[in-house]
Formats: sequence, C-alpha cells, structure tokens
Amino acid sequence: MGGLSLWHWLVVIVIVLLLFGKGRISDMMGDLGKGLKSFKQGMAEDDDKPARPPEPRQLPREQQPIDITPSAPPPAEPAAPPPPSSGDETPRS
Repeated sequence: MGGLSLWHWLVVIVIVLLLFGKGRISDMMGDLGKGLKSFKQGMAEDDDKPARPPEPRQLPREQQPIDITPSAPPPAEPAAPPPPSSGDETPRS
C-alpha cells in the first residue's frame, strides 16, 4: 500500500483527458496564467503608487461654518495730555 506507480498516474491522466478534453485543459491553464499575470501587475502597480491622504471636502458657501467667536474690541487710544498751560492763569480756590 505504498505510493502510486507510473501506471497508476498514466491511468489517472487518461481519465482526466477523457473527462475534460485536451483543448479544455490547455484553455484552463492559459486562463490561469493570464489571471496570475494580471494579479502580479496589480500588485506591482499598488507598490508604485504612494498613498495620498484624502483631500478635505469643501462645503458650499451656504453650508460654511460661521465664526461666532467674540472679537476683542480695538485697543483704546492713549488719552492725550492736556495742552501746556500758559503762565497767565492762576489756580482758583
């Protein structure tokens, strides 16, 4: 009860050829080869392309968020000093 001999393999091959036919097996192998080739090309293309981050989606103007943060009042201008007084005036008490 060992492995299959050469005669056993020949019988199996003949039965497979009778069931599927010579042309059909070669067509299946050709299709398998094309599938493997396209798979390899697809994998190579994936390696060549660097991953790009997704671009942010722009909202229409009507849907743009409105900035409602309070803005600081403008800085106050420094008060101007009073004009220099002339020596004519005397302080009243």
